[in-house]
This record gives sequence, structure tokens and C-alpha cells, in this order.
Amino acid sequence: MTIPRGPGSSLRPRAPGSGDNYKWWAFSAIGIAFVTQVMSISMVFVALSAIADDFDVTLREVSWVVVAQALTISALMMPMGRLADIVGWKRIHLLGLLLFLAGAIATVLAPTFGALILARVVMATGNSMGQAVGTAMVVSVFPPSERGRAIGSQATAVSIGGASGPIVGGLVLQWLPWEALFLLVMIPTAIALVWGYLILDDRRLNQPRGERTPFDYSGALLSAAPIALLVLTMNNPLRLGWTSPLMFGSVAVVALLLAGFVRRELRTDAPMLELRLFRNAVFSMAVLARLSGFIAMTVSRFLMPIYLISLRGLEEAAAGGVLFLTSLGMGIAAQGSGRLADRFGPRPFAVAGFAVSLLATLPMAFLGAGSSLVVVMLLLFGIGLGMGLWTVPNNSIIMGSVSPSRMGVVSALTNLTRNVGNVTGQALAASVVAAVMAAGGFDIPLSEIADSPGAASSFIDGWRWAYALAAAFSIAALALAFRTRPAFDLARW
Repeated sequence: MTIPRGPGSSLRPRAPGSGDNYKWWAFSAIGIAFVTQVMSISMVFVALSAIADDFDVTLREVSWVVVAQALTISALMMPMGRLADIVGWKRIHLLGLLLFLAGAIATVLAPTFGALILARVVMATGNSMGQAVGTAMVVSVFPPSERGRAIGSQATAVSIGGASGPIVGGLVLQWLPWEALFLLVMIPTAIALVWGYLILDDRRLNQPRGERTPFDYSGALLSAAPIALLVLTMNNPLRLGWTSPLMFGSVAVVALLLAGFVRRELRTDAPMLELRLFRNAVFSMAVLARLSGFIAMTVSRFLMPIYLISLRGLEEAAAGGVLFLTSLGMGIAAQGSGRLADRFGPRPFAVAGFAVSLLATLPMAFLGAGSSLVVVMLLLFGIGLGMGLWTVPNNSIIMGSVSPSRMGVVSALTNLTRNVGNVTGQALAASVVAAVMAAGGFDIPLSEIADSPGAASSFIDGWRWAYALAAAFSIAALALAFRTRPAFDLARW
């Protein structure tokens, strides 16, 4: 079989009309990057204790390894998506992989903790570039009638990366130092870089090539600053009280910066993000449903490891196996929902996905320390199925409601919505549980929950309030999905 290659190769790519399997060659290059970059985000959590010991810093200080990554990715994702719309998706994708690889090398060689944080920023910059254009490239190489299939395949790659990160990290750290994790990441990153250079073809990515518009530097700054400050505030690395003046001040500054961003974007002829897209009810409701869905889902992602390890006493490896069920359910459902959405339209499956998520989330509020582990596993699998069902058609609705010339920045927006939803859900869950436990007099480390009389009961009380909040966001997402009626060309089904 002749491999279709991009410019610069000795083998010429097939003619545009004959490359039926080019989409899968292209997806293989993009998919390797997806899996690797998502895996790098999830695996670092298991290495934090080892990093803290190596650099002799506290666990609170080492949290900046994660916070710096979240800040960088969230702040740069939309500007990178818009830049890619102007200079080319492939160029930004490959440059992102190069920066990601350089950041991984610098992380391994970092002589000080400050140098480590800087290396993580470089790595996260590359990650933001890959996430910004990944969805746009995947959607562009598949025909419109297979958009759900394309996004479903991408969602499966993301779920594989998210699930494999903690597992791979845990196995590697049993025998090797934490630097080995980043050495391991370099291998698939290098493969994705070379493979992407050879396979991805600008002509076949179908990126619109019209008059080049200027990059909106002011808009980029005004979007990055409030998002970075919001992520920083939600992570609360300084452990400030949520009612402290500094926290209220941060929220006020975020609001002012966002107002400045909106004012700027509505007045410029070449905005970074065309805010008039939100006049499209389909687009705006789909984005809000996506944000609500990820907030609800992240409550489980954050609280369930605490429940399994600190409260139920499971070993980390066993807990990881239980948590893997969510990613398994998501991967299975994503493939099916994508293909079915291509045939019958995305809205029914988005509604069904949010409904399944709600049905799996509600019973979580009634679990206790002695609940059947089988029931817990079934509910986690159900949450994964629901997420796989809704995330693919929801993304398909968003990407299908914009013009190709804006697909890069909207691709970045969909991933940014996921990141902000994750950060917000984690912050809300942590705040609710901490507030309930503090009100009961249990301001203690999570590792002591099972050993302190009354602490387990107090944790479960907070757990129930957090899941009630998750259910509320699931209901909001379901209501929005019901009202989202994309105008598809039925003749193509």
C-alpha cells in the first residue's frame, strides 16, 4: 500500500479524489499526538510526591507543576487556534510538538525547581498548540457526512490518553525515578512529529486560503489574562479562604478583563474570536451544555479517588483499575455515538448522553462508606458511557455551526471549554466538601479521613452536597441539549 505523504516527501500524495484512506493516515498522525499530550497531563499527578522529595519542596509548592500547566494551556489555547487559522494548522501543530518535545527534555534536565516550572510552561505551550488545532484538522480530513465518526475517534484517543496516564505513571514510578516519565513521553512525541511532517498535507487539510487577516494581539492578551486569572483563582494554590477579599478581588478583575475583551472583539474588523457566533442559538447553547457537562463530570473525577483510597482503603493500583471504567465507557460510547450521529443527526445522542450522565450521577449522592463496590463500578462506567454519548455529538454540533475559516479558533474554544469545566468542577467539589467538613470540625488531611472518628461521615455529607451540585449541572446540560436543534442538510444522510 502506498502511503500518502505531504510536501517534501519523495512519494507524491494521491490525487484528492482517490484518497479514501488518507483520512486514517492523517488521523494516525494527529491521534498519536492526542494520546501523548493528554497522557502527559494525567500522569504528572502521580509524580508530584516524588518531585517534591527530589527538589525538597512542600506539596503545596509542588502543586505549581500542575497549576503552571493549566494556566498556560488555558490562556494560550484560543490565541493559538486563531493563529493557526491565519498561518496554517499543520505549521502550528508541528511547532507545538517541537515545543512539547523541547519542554520534556528541559523537564528531565531541570537543575532547580524554578527551572522545572519554566520547562513545564514550555511543554504546556506546545500542548496548547496541539489541542488548539487537533479537532479542526481531524474534522477537515473527514467528509461532512462523517463528522461524528471523526470526532468520536478523537474522543477515543483522548480517553486512552487520560486513562493510560495514571496507569503508566504508577507502573514506571515503581522502579524508575520521575524523570523516566518524561523520557518515555519523548518517544511518541518524536514519532508524532516526524509522522505528522510526512503525512499531513496542507492541501488535504482543506483549510480555507483566502486573504490573510492580521492577528489580533490585543484580543489575544485580553482573552489570555482573564482565563489565566480564573484558572489560578479556581485552583487556589495559596489556599486562601473563598470569602477572602483577595478572592473577591480576583473574580472582579476577571469580570473587568472579560468585559474589555468583549468590547475589543466587537469593535475590531479582525477579531481573534468572532463573538457574533454566539448570536447563533445552536452554537451558544451547545457551548453552554458542554461547559455544564464537564463541570458535572469532573466532580466524580476529583472526588472518586479520595473516596476509594482515603475512605475505602483501596490500593492506588486497584483504585486506578476502578477509575479506568469511566474512560472505558467513554471510549466505547464515543465510537458508537459518532457513527450513529452521522446517520441520524447529533441531537438525539447528545440528549441521550446527558440523560445517561444524570442517571449515573444522581445515585452517587446516596453512596456511603459501605456501599457495594460493584455498584460504584457500574455507576462510574455509566458516567463514562454518558460522557462518550454526549461529548461527540455536542462537539459535532459546535464545529458544524461555524464557517471553515474559523474552525481553528472554535476547535480551540471547544477544548478550552473542557479545560475550564474541569477546573471549575474540581474547585466546586473541593470547596463544598471542605466547607462541610470544616463546619463539622474536621479540617484534616485526606489521608486521615478513615482514621478520625466522625470524619468519614462528615466527608460523605460533603460528598452528597457536591453530587447534588453535579446533578444540577447535568440537568442544565440536558435542558440545553433539548433546545439545541442544529440545521443540518438532511440530503447528505
